[in-house]
Amino acid sequence: MNHAPRPIGGGLITPFTLFLAVLAAIGGYFVLQRFIYGFNAAAAFNDGYTWGIWIAYDVVIGTAFGCGGYVMALLVYVFNKGKYHPLVRPALLASLLGYGLGAVSVVVDLGRYWNMWHMMWPGYAQPNSVMLEVGLCVATYVMVLFVEFSPAVLERFGLTNLKRKVEKWMVLFIALGILLPTMHQSSLGTMMVIFGHQIHPLWQTTLLPLLFLMSAITMGFCIVIFEASLASAGFRRPGEAHILGGLSGVIIALQLAWLATRFADLHLAGKMDLVLGSGWLSGFFLAEIALFALPVFLLLPKANRTSPRPLFLAAVAMLLGGSLYRIDVFLVAYFPATPGFSYFPSVPEILVTLGIVAFEFLAYIVLARTLPVLPGVEPAMMAAQPAE
Repeated sequence: MNHAPRPIGGGLITPFTLFLAVLAAIGGYFVLQRFIYGFNAAAAFNDGYTWGIWIAYDVVIGTAFGCGGYVMALLVYVFNKGKYHPLVRPALLASLLGYGLGAVSVVVDLGRYWNMWHMMWPGYAQPNSVMLEVGLCVATYVMVLFVEFSPAVLERFGLTNLKRKVEKWMVLFIALGILLPTMHQSSLGTMMVIFGHQIHPLWQTTLLPLLFLMSAITMGFCIVIFEASLASAGFRRPGEAHILGGLSGVIIALQLAWLATRFADLHLAGKMDLVLGSGWLSGFFLAEIALFALPVFLLLPKANRTSPRPLFLAAVAMLLGGSLYRIDVFLVAYFPATPGFSYFPSVPEILVTLGIVAFEFLAYIVLARTLPVLPGVEPAMMAAQPAE
């Protein structure tokens, strides 16, 4: 399937896209409620929990889900693995949507959102703040992703001269597209190191930046498999397991390295007794470890590495494991400095999050149908696909 990317066409209005649009509209309604009437109209935040699922999922997890473009740039342009080039443009689209909507979620989550521009102004900046570094990196990376994805838009509208000019400078943006996620994905872990004893010892470690970065890279590879698998099934295209299977060795190595680092850190810090001795938190820890280990067992048999189902299940397990790890660090294992506060996401918070996810899926479908994102497929190959 080594064909140039092209729009896959097809109808934009289907029962599924209408369902996604309804979910997105419901989420948008509660976002408006939040902006008109304040946090109390939509969120369950309090003085002990000043952030909730909007940061933990929409930003911390959402940007990790958006690392597909980052890891494919590493693989194709740094390690010169050109056979994976057909996966680059779909990964960039998923990254643009993941990071773009993550940035929007930050605005929703900020109390004084009208002051967001302050981080761009040197007079207000606090250069020692890791949150400033995260904010600036994410904002800059969203712009970089726009440029990296722009050839697909320019190609669609026949602006070939402008496309060539953009591509002449693309190496600079690819370099930035590798540097920026490396910085802010690790810094998301650094943010939680600062909380010290407010994070349960099973999760609190000076290695949080490394663990966050390693898991984000693995999640990036897994989101590429996840997205390609859903695109093949949803758009009734030939499967790409013959290409995706090559990523399995990288995923196994990264998973084993992450697990080894996690347990070595616990052992050296004398915390191994906490693995089974932390009450209900031990359950979260063990679930997280099981989800990180499952892809290794699924992908160790070589036959599974080119089989669509094990690849997809391994990717889903890792994405769930990485998500749970981030939720554990940012919410479950976090304890307010002042006792007595508790947090559970409100219904509007959950609906806003579901709305953002629905909008991301909807936008991907619309853009894949109208822009040259996915590799072209011959009609005979499409006809050979079984009906869903």
